[in-house]
Amino acid sequence: MTHVLIVDDDVDASAMLGELIAMQGLTVATANTLRDARKQLALQAPDLVLLDLRLPDGSGMDLFADPELLANSEVVLVTGHASLETSILALRLGAVDYIVKPITPKQLQGVLSRVSKPSVFKAEVAGLTAKVASTGHFGQLWGRSPSMLQVYEQITRVAGTGVSVFITGESGTGKEVVAQTIHELSRRRKMPFLGVNCGAISPNLIESEIFGHEKGSFTGADRQHQGFFERAAGGTLFLDEITEMPLDLQVKLLRVLETGRFLRVGATQSQETDVRIIAATNRQPMQAVADGRLRTDLMYRLNVFPIDLPPLRERLDDVPLLANRFLRLIGEQEGKEKSFSPEALDRLTAYAWPGNVRELRNAVQRAYVMTSGEAIGAQWLPSASEPPVGAVAPAPAPAVASAPATVGASRPEGSVVLPLGISLAQAEQTLILATLQHYGRQKERTAAALGISLKTLYNRLKQYAAEDPADGPQP
Repeated sequence: MTHVLIVDDDVDASAMLGELIAMQGLTVATANTLRDARKQLALQAPDLVLLDLRLPDGSGMDLFADPELLANSEVVLVTGHASLETSILALRLGAVDYIVKPITPKQLQGVLSRVSKPSVFKAEVAGLTAKVASTGHFGQLWGRSPSMLQVYEQITRVAGTGVSVFITGESGTGKEVVAQTIHELSRRRKMPFLGVNCGAISPNLIESEIFGHEKGSFTGADRQHQGFFERAAGGTLFLDEITEMPLDLQVKLLRVLETGRFLRVGATQSQETDVRIIAATNRQPMQAVADGRLRTDLMYRLNVFPIDLPPLRERLDDVPLLANRFLRLIGEQEGKEKSFSPEALDRLTAYAWPGNVRELRNAVQRAYVMTSGEAIGAQWLPSASEPPVGAVAPAPAPAVASAPATVGASRPEGSVVLPLGISLAQAEQTLILATLQHYGRQKERTAAALGISLKTLYNRLKQYAAEDPADGPQP
């Protein structure tokens, strides 16, 4: 039977919390001082410790001084004095989460439902780590390069906690796969994992999609709608391309993270939420703040535990492993196995992969389809001699200012001329369409060169098509 120890100097709060826990069919003990807590820990090792920070004879953090004391217990801080600094310190010492007083029955139920012995988690992580050397994969992630081993270590450190994670990396590096791996190793693994691409939802609908809406709250709202926070209850919500979220909605997201409550569109009564947030962006967070795409306060609230994914060009030794993995999966789906020739593998490892792992997967699939025999040669694979990413560059500014010229005027090969006086929206459209044309309307490479996701590119092209059908998506 699960045993819980409550360490809190508030006798009445401890008694009430103890009754709530006992009603769940668990055994419970209480301690009102550090001295009493050490006695209880020696008498019976608890599965869960609900630990207050401020005690009459010291800080609750002092219990972490003896690693053996809490070796087989999960520790959750329950305090009225929580801060970002406190949560980071608690994470480093070994706490898995923290909740702010007064604790509600729903919060308590969420904590109790996720109790698991640290030894079980350590054994699972050890098993995954041991497989990296022999199989080359860690959960859903593949690679043996030093940079990926560092990512695996970061995942193992943060997965068992409840803190927010901020994943950065270029488009196609596998940020969502990292988020899924964190979820699958977490105490929330039995609950939903939901991902939302903030750049793929219309700004007019994104608030309703994330928080939900009440019937009749706006035109077309003919029924109540549950948002991602409700549908991911107890689990993990992955917010991809967080820098594409409108700034006014970022304010509301920040409030949810700070209070644990959200409000449906059109509602008057807020609701509790028990969701872990993992955010991601293909931009540098501080640059996104400087560019006005990400609020400073939200960035610091999300960036409790940052993970930066390396681009594929910085771990080319992993390319054969990844390519053979994709080829094996495609062969299983198509019912026919194929293999790479030595020349094909040489070409794969010589290419810079601007679209990262996503581009590699697509290249393998294309080569599989185009190869009639069992051995895939270099013929259908991208060559290192192809134009490098970033070949589309702005032309030097004219020495003398002049009146605005026509958007998309004639330009030297491989460059874009943007006249003075052009709006930012027009400049973005000109650059996107010129880059698309430069890469022969290959949308994967265009998105990679522009540093945006493929979904964002499709959204922009759809928008341009509505304004001028000639600029819309084409085969």
